[in-house]
Amino acid sequence: MNSYGRAAAALALAMATACTAGPEPSAVRPSSSAGSTGTTGGTGTNFYVDDEGAAAREVRRLREEGKTQEAELVGRIAERPTAVWIGDADPAPRVEALTQKAAKAGRVPILVAYHIPDRDCGQFSAGGAANPDEYRAWIRRFAEGLADRPAWVILEPDALAHILDNCTQGGKADERLDLLKDAVETLKRQPRTRVYLDAGNAGWIRDPGAWVDPMRRAGVTTADGFAFNVSNFFTVEESVAVAGRLSEALGGAPYVIDTSRNGNGSPKGAQGDDAWCNPAGRALGTAPTTQTGRERVDAFLWVKRPGESDGECHRGEPAPGTWYHEYALDLARNAK
Repeated sequence: MNSYGRAAAALALAMATACTAGPEPSAVRPSSSAGSTGTTGGTGTNFYVDDEGAAAREVRRLREEGKTQEAELVGRIAERPTAVWIGDADPAPRVEALTQKAAKAGRVPILVAYHIPDRDCGQFSAGGAANPDEYRAWIRRFAEGLADRPAWVILEPDALAHILDNCTQGGKADERLDLLKDAVETLKRQPRTRVYLDAGNAGWIRDPGAWVDPMRRAGVTTADGFAFNVSNFFTVEESVAVAGRLSEALGGAPYVIDTSRNGNGSPKGAQGDDAWCNPAGRALGTAPTTQTGRERVDAFLWVKRPGESDGECHRGEPAPGTWYHEYALDLARNAK
């Protein structure tokens, strides 16, 4: 997915929000205990490990071929709970199957709702619903799949940050904010669903204060908080420095940080695609946990699935979401 920091987008967002101020809703309510759904191994919430994901399948293949060292490296990814990205035309069957399987195992799945119209502004992860009505129907089917089973949902990575890119200028920005708000409200009707509205990353946000009104309009006060650093590489410290200010501006909103590939931080001095799209030298980050030791940080999560490509990047890499074996090995080898 296209989740790189872009100063132009942040500047445009700041300019637009100056003229789109709405009423002041109440401050975000503090979230309930993140570890209340069960604990294991001192990591807080017992998140679901996807045994049918690309990393798990790759481990099985490598073992069958006798490549034990590579299997051990990829196993460092496969054994961790990672989010499952849902962009199916009808999300209900897969959401239902995943949440049922996780509930049976006594675990909590992390799901990513990823089907907003004009997704990724037509770039590497283009797609999504054809129109607003289709998206509203889609998110309701997603909620039906959740039913009353526990799940954490990361809502529409990049959608908020892209509201003033070319694909969402003018009336489409208002339309997208309305869709996000409706999605939050729809998902939160499910009794055991936690929802985190994606809010970009430390490279994208130049002025956290400029994001407050759009996030409120997008429903963050109804959500359990926001997600930060999804599919990016900024360290926990870099993320907290920015997300903490945004949290304060939102009245103490909790948030989660994607630590899947931030073990070595973001590539220094990289520009354009090199800054975000399969950059070299990156490493797996802190394992998923709700015991973060950070104020208002509900969890460190692996939202981006390590080892799956960000995109072709004009260098011949696999398509977005496709297993990228050499990159996966490097992430594991570089991990501390």
